[in-house]
Amino acid sequence: MESFINRITINPEICHGKPTVRGMRYPVENILELLASGMKHSEILDDYQDLEEEDILACLEYAAKLAQTKGIHTVA
Repeated sequence: MESFINRITINPEICHGKPTVRGMRYPVENILELLASGMKHSEILDDYQDLEEEDILACLEYAAKLAQTKGIHTVA
């Protein structure tokens, strides 16, 4: 499976340093929220014409990597 994770960028000057798609003002969290709401890839691509299918896959890959966390600890 080809990796698209390199399409996810973090720049403190863009969206307050949140992970975005290819340095554009499309935060990964927004794309994931659209997918979670039930939008299809094609609907997202129609609404955001700067995005490509690989960008959506990169967001999903990024989320999958975050979910691989070994554990979450409370900080006092």
